[in-house]
Amino acid sequence: MYQHKQYAIFIFVILGWIGAFIALAWNLIGADIPLVVFSAILVLVGFLFHGLTIKVSDKTVSWAFGPGVFGKTVSFDEIESVRAVSNSFRHGVGLRITHDGWVYSVSGFSAVELAMKDGTHYRLGTNDQEGLLAALREHIAEPEPALDAQKAAE
Repeated sequence: MYQHKQYAIFIFVILGWIGAFIALAWNLIGADIPLVVFSAILVLVGFLFHGLTIKVSDKTVSWAFGPGVFGKTVSFDEIESVRAVSNSFRHGVGLRITHDGWVYSVSGFSAVELAMKDGTHYRLGTNDQEGLLAALREHIAEPEPALDAQKAAE
């Protein structure tokens, strides 16, 4: 079984930067209600998105943010292929849908793309791209190139 957690360094930096402004405002004007509510929201975002955990078991691959929220579990039977990809700035961090499919990422540009048999694509951000690919390829049979070329010729 493979399990890896990538921590959200980028999100921590942004939240720290915003937190510095909140601390300054707190010091200058005191703890008023909107400032306390905004601070609580930042703490909640930091807790929910502090990392991305990816698990590969004998029958499924699953991923989730932070304490196990906003994730998904898919069976290996549903996966057509996997490949290493590189995300760009437009893919961003967090959970979003792009023209490349669903993106789950917390930091960095390395990712693994899961192409599902129903046409859906998932990009899972990871700082252990090779390890995740190796764990997935143990369970997913990639189509043989010779058969693909033969089908294309027909």
